[in-house]
Amino acid sequence: MVNEPIAPLKGVRVLELGNYIAAPTAGRLLADFGAEVIKVERPGTGDELRNWRLRKGTTSMLYRTLNRNKKSVVLDLRGEAGRAAVLELVGHCDILLENFRPGTLEKWGLGPEVLNEANPELVITRISAFGQTGPLSQRPGFAAVAEAYSGFRNLVGDPDRAPVRVGVSIGDSIAGLYAAFGSVMGLFQRDARRQAGSGAVGLTGRVIDVALHEAMFSMMESLIPDYEAYGDRRERVGGRMEGIAPSNAYVCADGTSIVVAGNGDSIYHRYMETIGRPDLGADPGLQTNAERWGRREELDAAIGEWSRTLTAADALAALDAAGVPAGPIYTAADIVADEQYAARNMIQKFDVSTGEEMLTGVGFPGIVPVLDGRSLPIRNLGPDLGEHTAEVLGGLLGMDAGQIDAAMRHEEGTPA
Repeated sequence: MVNEPIAPLKGVRVLELGNYIAAPTAGRLLADFGAEVIKVERPGTGDELRNWRLRKGTTSMLYRTLNRNKKSVVLDLRGEAGRAAVLELVGHCDILLENFRPGTLEKWGLGPEVLNEANPELVITRISAFGQTGPLSQRPGFAAVAEAYSGFRNLVGDPDRAPVRVGVSIGDSIAGLYAAFGSVMGLFQRDARRQAGSGAVGLTGRVIDVALHEAMFSMMESLIPDYEAYGDRRERVGGRMEGIAPSNAYVCADGTSIVVAGNGDSIYHRYMETIGRPDLGADPGLQTNAERWGRREELDAAIGEWSRTLTAADALAALDAAGVPAGPIYTAADIVADEQYAARNMIQKFDVSTGEEMLTGVGFPGIVPVLDGRSLPIRNLGPDLGEHTAEVLGGLLGMDAGQIDAAMRHEEGTPA
């Protein structure tokens, strides 16, 4: 007997109306664990992400990654037939995801009240730059703006230079995590009320409101309490972490860098022995993190002097033997070759179409978190535009070819 794939969200159906990264990330997480996610895309171009970092063809690897395990349906929400199809789909779904500018769904006649009429148990998860309420709610904004507004961007980079951005869309991705969590929380609340015989959850309790800037703000640890309590104003500290030392990246003799986190009190002593500086380990003025932070430049200079005498491999071997947490700074090539990633099925190989040619054996990141020791298998990569339109509209809604065609295109004379 073949074991059934682990799918905790099997039986949950999600309608995704989002573009770019935030809502599609939430949809990807739900799809990864068994939910049926129906992604609605506009005719012709589809999700703009299809063209982001596009190297060849018509569909980027970024789109294939963030929209894995989903179905793609083309609908024109500017037309009556397209909107009607969305409302009919809503009646078959548990969750709706969207990340349009606040007011956009309402303008299209698809606001929460209308969706609620179509399905009074629907969990409606909305992602926007500044949330659905408040004085900034109507402002547009991508994650870059939200990251700056949250205080996050101010802490990234070196103190003598302008703040920098990390190399991925971290604000969108974290908002997507919160949106997925909020969606499952909404389902949990719905089902708990059912079991208790308490009646349906009201509409306002089923609208999950995720703001990009608040998602990032929630990652800022004690930024505000430290400021309010002590007047502490955090500043950029480069590769370090405020108040923690020694913990940084160091260049080795072969030109590569390693990261060493030797800031624990007991670890620190082993660390200093390893680099040949037991005097620093025994120094009475360096026995706490606060003391070491005050002398961080001195410590980093000593560690850097040691690291430049060894290759990265030799330095890491010495640190590992001493039980000092350290690691290489990986590139994509390093990750693909790493046995730890391989052991947990975190790089999964697929033949993938660019829209113009088929590439064989391309690695894609696995599913997190791991269940039963290894990443769950990816069922399918992000689909071609409209690949499942006939399947979903015909099979789920019973539409004929003419009705499907009408829902996919904007009728002349209808408002945009």
